[in-house]
Amino acid sequence: MANLEESSPLLSTHLPSDDDKKPTKPTSAPPPAATPTKQSPPDGPAYGWTADGLPLGHGSVVGEPMRRAQWDSSLLACLGRNDEFCSSDLEVCLLGSVAPCVLYGGNVERLGSAPGTFANHCLPYCALYTIGQAFLQSNSLAPCFSYPNRTAIRQKFNLEGGCEALDRSCGCCGSFVEDDVQREHCESVCDFATHVFCHPCALCQEGRELRRRLPHPGFKAQPILVMVPPRDQTMGRGKA
Repeated sequence: MANLEESSPLLSTHLPSDDDKKPTKPTSAPPPAATPTKQSPPDGPAYGWTADGLPLGHGSVVGEPMRRAQWDSSLLACLGRNDEFCSSDLEVCLLGSVAPCVLYGGNVERLGSAPGTFANHCLPYCALYTIGQAFLQSNSLAPCFSYPNRTAIRQKFNLEGGCEALDRSCGCCGSFVEDDVQREHCESVCDFATHVFCHPCALCQEGRELRRRLPHPGFKAQPILVMVPPRDQTMGRGKA
């Protein structure tokens, strides 16, 4: 009798053995997937805000002092810079030379943007200027009244003060710069000295800085939406 495996070539060459016939044990169910644990965010630069609402610089770490920015123009740059604010810089220079009371009132108004700010600062400045010129033959009283505005500008925009500028150039104020309280006292003294000895230049520098950073509060232009009607359309066949 011929072998069945040889007689039918369509049969599978692998025949079930006794081991294959045994019932296989049901495989155990896979273990439940572990709940994903919250991964802590990668260590990277943290971002925050300063006390005045200004964002910390890119790469700064919360808790570390924000790097001071420099003034847009130097103290002795009377004519400003040759850019889109060139005409404004010329106006600031003329006001600082002829009518410092107007320039000072405009600076405070642009910084404070409250109603009546210009008159509340311009008129007292005029009175101190007149008294100083009449009795002391110099404008030595008005700087004592105007120097806090320089401190407010420096703190609002986180600008470099005179003490930090001296430490950066010659390294003579390192002990004052390290402590925040001492640095602020030193910067206030530098602001006062700047207004006393270089009062017109200080007013002009503050005016140039504010005009580049803040719009005038009286300028409240609103965008106007202009609707253009569509052109008249006529129906007609095109030329063949």
